[in-house]
Amino acid sequence: MTSPVVHLWRLLKWGRTLARHGALTGIERDPLTPPPVRRLVRIARIGARVPAQPRYAEAFESIGPAAIKLGQALATRPDLVGEDAANDLFRLQDALPPVPFGQIRAAVELALGKPIEAMFASFDEQAVGAASIAQVHRAVTIEGRAVAVKVLRPGVEEDFARALETYEWAAAQVEAMGGELARLRPRLVIATFRQWTLRELDLRREAASASELAEAMTAEPGFRVPAIDWGRTARRVMTLEWIDGIKLSNRAALIAAGHDPRALAARLVRAFLRQAIAEGFFHADMHQGNLFALPNGDLAAIDFGIMGRIDRRARVWLAEILYGLITGNYRRVAEIHFEAGYVPPHHNLAEFTTALRAVGEPIRGLAVKDISIGQMLDGLFGITRDFDMPTQPHLLLLQKTMVMVEGVATALDPDINMWDTASPFVREWLRSELGPEAAIADRIITDMRTLAGLPDLVRRIEARFPPEGAAPPPPPLREVQVVRIGGGWRYAAVALGAAIAGALGMWLAG
Repeated sequence: MTSPVVHLWRLLKWGRTLARHGALTGIERDPLTPPPVRRLVRIARIGARVPAQPRYAEAFESIGPAAIKLGQALATRPDLVGEDAANDLFRLQDALPPVPFGQIRAAVELALGKPIEAMFASFDEQAVGAASIAQVHRAVTIEGRAVAVKVLRPGVEEDFARALETYEWAAAQVEAMGGELARLRPRLVIATFRQWTLRELDLRREAASASELAEAMTAEPGFRVPAIDWGRTARRVMTLEWIDGIKLSNRAALIAAGHDPRALAARLVRAFLRQAIAEGFFHADMHQGNLFALPNGDLAAIDFGIMGRIDRRARVWLAEILYGLITGNYRRVAEIHFEAGYVPPHHNLAEFTTALRAVGEPIRGLAVKDISIGQMLDGLFGITRDFDMPTQPHLLLLQKTMVMVEGVATALDPDINMWDTASPFVREWLRSELGPEAAIADRIITDMRTLAGLPDLVRRIEARFPPEGAAPPPPPLREVQVVRIGGGWRYAAVALGAAIAGALGMWLAG
């Protein structure tokens, strides 16, 4: 077990790295930053040469893969971190320095158990993309199919294990302080993050997720998932169909190729809603580097390492919350929060309804570019604090993905109205799931399952109450009070009773 001294050293080193690259300047200057945090930031930069222009991407790269994943999420939200910071962080998506090809060749051959020449007619030594966990090379199989080969970076598992261990230790220290910090449940948050990353470090799981998502999205035209080459896929290597398209990050190239950014943004939002609400299985890393526009106008996604799941009950709640915010039905939104247990029951429903209205009304019907994200977040954080709402770790992936999708859609269409775009899909899904037809169908399914289980129920009853045998039923026994006496007397009584019973038996037999 790693000692606390090691964890403290790692945290200090990461803080110094951020300070040295100027990445803490914004936190220090923000008037909303709590004084204790501001003091810690000042301590972290003591003796550091802080550059005039912060270098965020370099700071996150220097810390390691886990920090890079955070930087990727922030790159999609220039409205939160600023345009300059977002542009700098964006190269974390797929523009990291690649691992030398010699190490990649060795990793591929070790994982697949064959020389590269036995599996691929050609294999580009230059990586087409290098991210925090893996890098991708273009290749052609011996059958002549163009494919992308994704290979884990050597040593990435060890790097993540060390970082996650320190994250868990730091979260435990913070949660032990109690109060507001305990309400945020940092230990559960880090535990959820650990689950995400462990899945992402097994490329077989990613391949299975891609295959499952492709099946789920057959009902959504215009969204494509590349096919998996299972014969060339293992834990550290994944081979999939090559996608020819333009990344959604390159808006100028999209327009030059004749694509309509507004249509792409609307298609992206609908595809996400289809995954999250209708299917309950969604791509949870939908940043610009993982999304392409194909020549026919379809969207294609790659990188299925992080996927989220939501059960049907939570999806109904989510859809009702979204629709309630869209239509201004804050009462129903508040009721769902109480039904789902997101708000402790000792709070007042009407007061919570009013609090939601105070946040929702100023932004309802506005384009994203006209919404003050800072004011909205301040209002939401105030609600969670005032109503003792604990963090819901099982919803963190969904929240993270919603932020990403909104950021990508806004980059494509700054005038997009997320409410209007989502409303038709959410309304139709709710009608199909909560309408009278759905209620009748659910009842029929429930009753049929009950009827189908009756034979098994009867068999279990028979096993518990077997039929009577040939012996006649015993006579009823009168209740006799048992007297608790000393051990010696107890044994004497037992012996006397046995003697009397034996004598009676002989008399009856004779």
